[in-house]
Amino acid sequence: MAEAGLRAAKVLAAVVQMTSTADVERNLATAERLVAEAAARGAGFVGLPENFAFLRSAGDPAPEAQTVDGPWVRRMADVARKHGITLLLGSVPERSAEAGKVHNTSVLLGPDGAVLAVYRKIHLFDIDLPGLEHLKESREVAAGQDVVVAQAPFGALGMTICYDVRFPELYRALTRRGARVLAVPAAFTDRTGKDHWEVLLRARAIENLAYVLAPAQVGVHGKGRASHGHAMIVDPWGAVLAQAADGEGLALAELDFDRQDRLRRELPALAHARLPIE
Repeated sequence: MAEAGLRAAKVLAAVVQMTSTADVERNLATAERLVAEAAARGAGFVGLPENFAFLRSAGDPAPEAQTVDGPWVRRMADVARKHGITLLLGSVPERSAEAGKVHNTSVLLGPDGAVLAVYRKIHLFDIDLPGLEHLKESREVAAGQDVVVAQAPFGALGMTICYDVRFPELYRALTRRGARVLAVPAAFTDRTGKDHWEVLLRARAIENLAYVLAPAQVGVHGKGRASHGHAMIVDPWGAVLAQAADGEGLALAELDFDRQDRLRRELPALAHARLPIE
């Protein structure tokens, strides 16, 4: 049952690491294979990275914008249903009302394949680091507006994407809405990831005494585009429970919600917060 009622005491979670490219069919087949592997190893939740179905280099043509009930989501809904798992589609390019732009949208699917929640990335990655000037997400992506906490079968899941991780106020808002697990599917750049990725994920876990699930892109996707990888699962104390090796693969770890309850009782920092967050 979801957090609003009963919840699971434990769940085995898996985060997927991929090297997606402009080859949609290859990406979807890889996602299916890795999800099947995670399910075979007992995972009840599996998370795919940001842009899991399509990740292009600068200058490559963009794919046709999807809908939440479009072919990519329907195909992965069949996968969730086949394996009886909760499946996070890290992000797909969703059709938006803004001309020439899409939303960068994360979709959570239940074990029956139904859409449980949809989150549209709020913070867009526009940077000016030398050599990465072409990464201006707002040129083609419309920002989302809504903070989303999904009711997953194992409890409340706060949904975010990649660059969102640099904005702690979003994660505190998710926690205040009941999130016990924070999802951060990403295609974190190789340049920034080596110094910031793990630090930011562990900080968000510690601040909110929450589990953090971070599926990730890894390696070279094409000319001028490379991702840091290091998909990982972090516990509410900030310890890295599992981390993917280099290349495509998985990291799995058990989420123990009774232990999380105990940590939140023993270190009641969430109850001690005084400054207004919203």
